[in-house]
Amino acid sequence: MKLVYAIVNNDDSHPVSNALTQNGFSVTKLASTGGFLMAGNTTFLVCSEDEKVDEIIDIIKEHSRKRRQFVPSTTSYGAGNYTSFPVEVSVGGATIFVTDIERFEKV
Repeated sequence: MKLVYAIVNNDDSHPVSNALTQNGFSVTKLASTGGFLMAGNTTFLVCSEDEKVDEIIDIIKEHSRKRRQFVPSTTSYGAGNYTSFPVEVSVGGATIFVTDIERFEKV
């Protein structure tokens, strides 16, 4: 058994959740926040047989996408003068971890 942790941008949360459940996977969703942009994410927990992990990852990849976004950045010029200008960063997509499960019970 494996446990798949998938951290997905909130914009992609609904399509990922629907696709996983439509393909017969039980999913637990947790609200989470990214540390860099402090933006909302959803962390999915999916437990499955070893041979279905690739299918889960493919579904997540298909329904989550990377996008470019401008975020404010602050740079110091001289003593005490700060100027804010936008910086383009890549957001979205998914961060996926797969771990072994020693024991699984659904009671």
